[in-house]
Amino acid sequence: MRTSPVRPRRDLQPLFDPRALAIIGASNDDSKWGYALADRALTSEARRTVHLVNRRGGTVLGRPVLRSLHELGPDAGVDLVALCVPAGSFLSALDDALAAGARAVVAITAGLAESSADGASVQAEAVARVRAAGAVMVGPNCAGVEDTSTGLQLSSEVLVPGHVAVLSQSGNMLIDVQDRLRTAGLGISRFVSLGNQGDLTVVDVMESCLRHDATHSVAVYAEDVVDGRGFVTVARALAAAGKPVVLLSPGRTDAGTRGAASHTGSLTTSARVVDAACAAAGVLRAESPEHLVDLVAGLDSPRRSTGRRVAVLTDGGGHGAVAADALGAAGLHTPVLSPVLRARLTDLLWSQSAVANPVDLAGMGERDPLSYLRATSVLLESDEVDGVLLTGYFGGYSLLPTSLAGRELTAVADLASRVTGQTKPVVVHTVYPDSPSSMVLRGAGVPVHRDAGRAAAVLAGCCRPVPATRTDDIALPPSAALLTSTDYGTVRDMLAGAGLPFPASATVSDEAGLRAVLPDLLAPGPVVLKALGLLHKSDAGGVLLHLRDEAETVAAYRDLMARLAPPGVSVEQQAERSAGVEVIVGCRRDPCFGPVLMVGLGGVFTEVLDDVAVALAPVSVATASELLLSLRGAPLLTGARGRPPVDLHALATLAATLSKVAAEHPELCELEINPVLATPRGALGLDARAVVQPPARPAD
Repeated sequence: MRTSPVRPRRDLQPLFDPRALAIIGASNDDSKWGYALADRALTSEARRTVHLVNRRGGTVLGRPVLRSLHELGPDAGVDLVALCVPAGSFLSALDDALAAGARAVVAITAGLAESSADGASVQAEAVARVRAAGAVMVGPNCAGVEDTSTGLQLSSEVLVPGHVAVLSQSGNMLIDVQDRLRTAGLGISRFVSLGNQGDLTVVDVMESCLRHDATHSVAVYAEDVVDGRGFVTVARALAAAGKPVVLLSPGRTDAGTRGAASHTGSLTTSARVVDAACAAAGVLRAESPEHLVDLVAGLDSPRRSTGRRVAVLTDGGGHGAVAADALGAAGLHTPVLSPVLRARLTDLLWSQSAVANPVDLAGMGERDPLSYLRATSVLLESDEVDGVLLTGYFGGYSLLPTSLAGRELTAVADLASRVTGQTKPVVVHTVYPDSPSSMVLRGAGVPVHRDAGRAAAVLAGCCRPVPATRTDDIALPPSAALLTSTDYGTVRDMLAGAGLPFPASATVSDEAGLRAVLPDLLAPGPVVLKALGLLHKSDAGGVLLHLRDEAETVAAYRDLMARLAPPGVSVEQQAERSAGVEVIVGCRRDPCFGPVLMVGLGGVFTEVLDDVAVALAPVSVATASELLLSLRGAPLLTGARGRPPVDLHALATLAATLSKVAAEHPELCELEINPVLATPRGALGLDARAVVQPPARPAD
């Protein structure tokens, strides 16, 4: 697989393991960041020297402070400086840090680019000074940095050491995620509050995790990954290194953040683009902080499977049905078990027990808690099952003042031993997650949850590998010659020159020209007239169909000129649409991720159907085919209700070619062929449009 090279490495060793650090703006006021960071930083003095700086002098937390870093000089080994100063003092404090030899800066200071144009100017100047000095900066407007493997504590939180790197634009998100990780028995290897990402971006910090032995997985909260292609490249490298990435990114309800000039723009929303990037990168996408931690917990499990087939074991039909739905929503399957496996289960259970999947003990658990153990053991031994979800009342018997409590605890101890002695994941969903039985299971490393959806999410993290990264090369090709005009004829000619098929046509500007081309174009059948100079020709009444002879066509031409006075008219042979399926194929250039391909069913009705699939461009023919087959309406392409299948290879080739053309033209923000007529004999473009983005040719 070819891929873009990992972006140039920036040295973050001074950030995560400095020889000495300083806090400018250290304070005795416990409501200020200068107090919180000083208090936490002093706990790492066994490994490094900590200098506290306050222009008023005196003491902070009982320690004498420096009035300025100038008192130390550039040879003091101060690799890292935290700036806890107001925006008005930010640049002068930064200059002091760089003059003292700082190679890394953590800028807590707020009120910069997130607040005003003036603040943005100050932030840009700060970034320029940092980079000129060969240093790096986290923030501004951030909540600090910690690395539990080096003892660096430069934020307000006390972290539990572990193997999850948490990279977040939101400082408060750390509090939420940290608490959930702790509850799941997990800890943090490294925390970075990215803030405004003025200098270091999430991609830079992700890249540093490749070499961080303490990091086994990376959890990211990002509203903007800044460098979309870099994000994909580094995430691929992390996945290849066995360090999967889980992304929480808001925007699922985004219906488009800008006015779309074409169908492609309105259908390629930011949420869909992020999904496409995750598919290209091998990144799991979370829906909430809770879901993020559940996925991370699954990825961290010592028991994992490469399949998605899950057996549900319950002692009540209701919980079994709810669990099956939750598994489906998590992307897992609850397959019908084979007759052989069902027979084995029937031999162990009551005659009234359901054994197809979900497997329902039908009350047997109340009489014999060991039935859970026996059924689970049979399911785990089967090659039809990749994981097991126990659901329902199980775990609650240990709370009863009867002999069932002891029998369930015995069964639970044996079950924990059975589960931990093999490789397939088992997750428990129970009404009683804090019961003695549940505590035994949790203590043995078996995940236990009160919510079926959360149990399914953990199992999803265990049961499916990190999504396979697509093999497409995400590096953008060299730019082609600038497209100076986006009129219909020019765009159509460009696409035809790239090998994309269109009906025979001619452009005319007067009636004499029309009469000259009609004999050849009318020979096979009717023609279409299209008024040029209009973005949405059909909506404006600029497309006239079913013109079967010269007289009819000339009359239609005169009507078109009288109503719209277009600068020209395209005369095209009319395709027989009843013989095929109408598809839209388009690309738009996302400001973060670059060119993105979209395919969808419905042609001009695609927005109504909202049946589209998206991938980063350019794509291979194989990926284009995969996108087309992922559509809800894919049976229309493969032959529904007796209709012949379309030429999927020709349609996928058209889509892949368009994605390459779009990637070669950075001056275009949108390019689409709509509709494309897909038939058993090939794929034919019936209309095309392009939109130039200002400025005419921005850098990628």
